[in-house]
Amino acid sequence: MNNPKFGKLIKKINMYPPFLGMGVRVRSYRDDFTCFEVELRSRWYNRNLFGTHFGGSLYSMCDPFYVFIVTMNLGRGYIVWDKSAAIEFLKPAKGTILGIFEIDKSRLEEIRGEVDELGKNTYHFEAELTDETGLVVARVNKEVYVRSKSIGTNK
Repeated sequence: MNNPKFGKLIKKINMYPPFLGMGVRVRSYRDDFTCFEVELRSRWYNRNLFGTHFGGSLYSMCDPFYVFIVTMNLGRGYIVWDKSAAIEFLKPAKGTILGIFEIDKSRLEEIRGEVDELGKNTYHFEAELTDETGLVVARVNKEVYVRSKSIGTNK
């Protein structure tokens, strides 16, 4: 599914006030909405007492993207939301931090097939956040719930 409405939404996401206020921006994304590159730049207002990135900003840069990918690729026949999330801070994060959030098309088709068969399911995704030198500074785990809208209705 390649809905032009989603392209317009993604272009506007960099103006989303919480992202603006934290220094988060979408650097790039694939036209098929299967991958987003997101960066967090260091600013005086997003550093903590120790001069490193505030942990909430690191998590916020990760928050919506797996749900975006699943929603944009499965379409209107499904309900998708975050079920849980965890972030593991591995090293002090300084400078520009990059997160790449990706689900390949074959995995998305597996998800569609499983949800069509089961009605609903939960999926786990993991991403690493890296600094400018490529050092992994944090790891995020997301649990995404997907349900067919046809549950409880006649198909």
